[in-house]
Amino acid sequence: MIGVLLLLLLLPLLLYIAVPQIRKMLSSGVCTSTVQLPGKVAVVTGANTGIGKETAKELAKRGARVYLACRDVQKGESVAREIQNMTGNQQVLVRKLDLADTKSIRAFAKGFLAEEKHLHILINNAGVMMCPYSKTADGFETHMGVNHLVFLIGHFLLTHLLLEKLKESAPSRVVNVSSLAHHMGRIHFHNLQGEKFYHAGLAYCNSKLANVLFTQELARRLKGSGVTTYSVHPGTVDSELVRHSSLLRWIWWLFSFFIKTPQQGAQTSLYCALTEGLEVLSGNHFSDCHVAWVSAQARNETVARRLWDVSCDLLGIPMD
Repeated sequence: MIGVLLLLLLLPLLLYIAVPQIRKMLSSGVCTSTVQLPGKVAVVTGANTGIGKETAKELAKRGARVYLACRDVQKGESVAREIQNMTGNQQVLVRKLDLADTKSIRAFAKGFLAEEKHLHILINNAGVMMCPYSKTADGFETHMGVNHLVFLIGHFLLTHLLLEKLKESAPSRVVNVSSLAHHMGRIHFHNLQGEKFYHAGLAYCNSKLANVLFTQELARRLKGSGVTTYSVHPGTVDSELVRHSSLLRWIWWLFSFFIKTPQQGAQTSLYCALTEGLEVLSGNHFSDCHVAWVSAQARNETVARRLWDVSCDLLGIPMD
């Protein structure tokens, strides 16, 4: 009993000593690239908040023409003005992109391709987490639909639609924001969209595994094209990603000292988008601006190829 009371009395002091070290550890992964981007074109999905906003801000600061691909155009316009005022770069543009609707994705891609001659950086950042079971406009389960089938259309479909422009603009890069949660993910081809059983947490993990597998298969298919691709774990970040879970919001608040800011969370995406000489590591997974270990499932080339083919089939994309 005395020991517990002593611990409670000492806890504030321990936190006072530990928090600066924790924050230092959390900010250890920093993109130190000095690359400037005048004349370069970048697309960042989900750029009206959190990691996406910070990523877009840094790309604009370096002189890129940046497209904020957002579902909420009004919020996106507000963020664009903020970035323009902060960076002095007026080439920050907002275009509507609803990753839960393939029609919206195709409309975004069609408009972008008509508007731009080049695309050098595609950051597939947007996503959802722990949402109740629901389906997208096209009938896909929301986590798989947004985080993989549509998010990677807009992360699978979107990348597919913009791929020729990326090749024409090479050297170019695709960065897919995944998560450490992929380690708990499994690809159940008989239950890919949660038709037979569904758990919000596991659905998120499965979709993040799909992101990693997509990145690796895309890298294999793009070898020699001048387009390279990377998946990243941004860390545990204070963002709107947990908006669907009261429990996670409470945990995020309780452990706020241990959680990265959106700016810190954007560092690994920026590292993979900007760092020179990274081409030889195409297909790898990164965390804190270093190559990170992935699960055995994420290294399964057979699963990656099958997931690619199934995704193409579901979306009506020709297999090659």
